[in-house]
Amino acid sequence: MSLADELDTTAAAPPPELPGHPAYQQILAVFAVAGQPMRARDLCLALDLPIVAKNTENIRSKLKRLVGKGILIETEPGLFAQPRA
Repeated sequence: MSLADELDTTAAAPPPELPGHPAYQQILAVFAVAGQPMRARDLCLALDLPIVAKNTENIRSKLKRLVGKGILIETEPGLFAQPRA
């Protein structure tokens, strides 16, 4: 059996479950349009949220949750992106 045969027989992992709250859908929509890594502050600007600690920390916690689910990656501390296919 060759390595190629082994790769063909492996099942694809199911897609990660998306959180149901609309805020997560809005965050993912911003990433889809931006096409580049973003910080919590950048997302606040894109979502027309005031730049205050409460909002940036709220967005940051949601970004970390999306990283934990495998939906986003943290390329460096505080910088989030969609994983490359």
